Amino acid sequence: QPSRSPQPGPPHSGEGAAEPFLGLRLQPHRSPGCRGCPSPQPWGAALASSGGAADGLEFDHRGDECPGSSLAMNGRFIVLEGIDGCGKTTQIRHLVEWLPSSGLMPKGAALVCTREPGGTPLGRSIRELLLHTADQEAPAPTAELLLYAADRAQHVETLIRPALERGDWVISDRFAGSTLAYQGYGRGLNCDLIQRLEQIATTGLQPDLTLWLSLSIQDSLQRRLGDKQDRIEAEGAAFLERVAQGFAQLAQQRAWCCVAADQSAGAVRAALEHQIREHLA
Repeated sequence: QPSRSPQPGPPHSGEGAAEPFLGLRLQPHRSPGCRGCPSPQPWGAALASSGGAADGLEFDHRGDECPGSSLAMNGRFIVLEGIDGCGKTTQIRHLVEWLPSSGLMPKGAALVCTREPGGTPLGRSIRELLLHTADQEAPAPTAELLLYAADRAQHVETLIRPALERGDWVISDRFAGSTLAYQGYGRGLNCDLIQRLEQIATTGLQPDLTLWLSLSIQDSLQRRLGDKQDRIEAEGAAFLERVAQGFAQLAQQRAWCCVAADQSAGAVRAALEHQIREHLA
């Protein structure tokens, strides 16, 4: 290295003004409490709090200026995931009764129970298109994916995020993981594309806790034997097998809490309560 500083160069007309520069801006990973900001992604883009565009890994995490920081959202967001027949609906009904008396929710907080697709008035119309359209009129796989993304964007913006900002708790039957499992692993659509759509639709919002009810394909088919099936449920065992494999991989990648759903309903209830206390107390 040189032993002395280099001599200054000749002045120029822009000297003294703020000058552009090229370089790498390093910022910390999002804080653990910041559920509303996307995790850094190499393809991501965000709006910095100053209003300018921030590319790639450049995200703003300055406490109350971050729209999704824990300072802005004091509620909790719980999601139940799993293949058809795993018992999500039954267990959510129990949790809706148990949570308000569990001592976990702060005084004055409400519990909002919702689902995907169909958690909003617009979402209910989308749900009908997705699940109950005749085969000859059913959306193509990519159109199906975009309809799920539209449902989720409306769900987050008009129901989930406002509830969390009020300090309420939200429990949802399915969220973004189901789209990756069903449309990504089940339909074979590009998972990178699905994750980009997830970031757009959720604006980075992530659950505080995802509970995966794990069930074998055989048990799923047996439980639903004779039930009227929607368009997705009617896809058959091979499709469901791919979906189940997708859920298993997502659970590992995203650190979901796994609860064996082949137990008695009481044992599953106890396991879910334990996981919620363990992670949200």
